[in-house]
Amino acid sequence: MHVKALFQLEGKVALITGGSRGLGLQMAQALGEMGCRIAISARKADELEQAKAHLKSQGIEAQTLVNDLQKPAGIPDLVGSVLDQHGQIDILVNNAGATWGAAAEDYPDEAWHKVMNLNVTSPFFLAREVGKRSMIPRKSGKIINIASVAGLKGSPPGMNTIAYNTSKAAAINFTRALAGEWGRYNINVNAICPGFFPSKMSAGLLDAMGDQVIARTPLGRLGGDEDLMGTVVYFASEASRHVTGQYIAVDGGASAIS
Repeated sequence: MHVKALFQLEGKVALITGGSRGLGLQMAQALGEMGCRIAISARKADELEQAKAHLKSQGIEAQTLVNDLQKPAGIPDLVGSVLDQHGQIDILVNNAGATWGAAAEDYPDEAWHKVMNLNVTSPFFLAREVGKRSMIPRKSGKIINIASVAGLKGSPPGMNTIAYNTSKAAAINFTRALAGEWGRYNINVNAICPGFFPSKMSAGLLDAMGDQVIARTPLGRLGGDEDLMGTVVYFASEASRHVTGQYIAVDGGASAIS
């Protein structure tokens, strides 16, 4: 096979959660540009419509699905809607996530449960549903979990994101565990660990600590609008067919020196 063909995704179906903005939209665009039929989900209909318009301006048609992954009962219908329209799901990008800042000793119960439900429980339930209804019967699939470099270490003083760090570490080991179980079905399960990218979730932290973050990053910059595109295409394509249970940190080298 020609090496260019390894990266082609023509005709594949990709479901990206949290796909209406930020990193999710960036990855949806990347997969769409490589030929995927795209389905994106998010909580807010207006943001989904904006994302759909953006993708259309890039020549990409997208199915949009309003769904709140804090409510797992809606996951079967989410998967069913994609299967009804496209007949299969070849690529699942578990990108939707949440964070909450508070000192550990004062961390609210509801905040802990919110972060864990969205960052750990829902990705598993969604992968389980997609696996049973599409990937396992077809003996083929790519699951890409969006973890974080926060899952590789603790928080520096003042960051106070214990639930987020814990949940992203769980996402990395969930990736390893599922890869071990589903390899026999020819399903690859890998994770991307972004560092700091400007986003709605990171805005407050970067306003306070952005200069320090850049100073501690070997490449001397934050992540940009194209910096996850190549990684998600790699994990979604046949180029990574012999890679499973792994993670790639996309953080400008910050995690390599800290």
